[in-house]
Amino acid sequence: MKKIRTYLLLAGLAAFGGCNENESKADEVNTVDKKAAVETELSVQHAGPVDILVSRHKIWKDHKLVKELIQRDTIPALGDTLQTIEDDKGNSRTANIRKDYEFYITVQ
Repeated sequence: MKKIRTYLLLAGLAAFGGCNENESKADEVNTVDKKAAVETELSVQHAGPVDILVSRHKIWKDHKLVKELIQRDTIPALGDTLQTIEDDKGNSRTANIRKDYEFYITVQ
């Protein structure tokens, strides 16, 4: 079975917001080996009462982009949550922030 390297880019607010910053980043990839790779980007766009899941896949072979697939699906919005946020001056305030989905990826 061929090994596939997956590159995950997350757009928007921290999709892994619950992750601890001190966790190991051994599996994090900064560049894609474009000799033979599938590059995947997942993002969620907030659009009123629904969210839009955007999946982008780039297929690389011999350092050339062979194909790019983009799929958009509507998914239920998770609503808002109250969070205390702090600005650059150290002032704190409570604001409604849109809840984000967490991504769990399995690569075989």
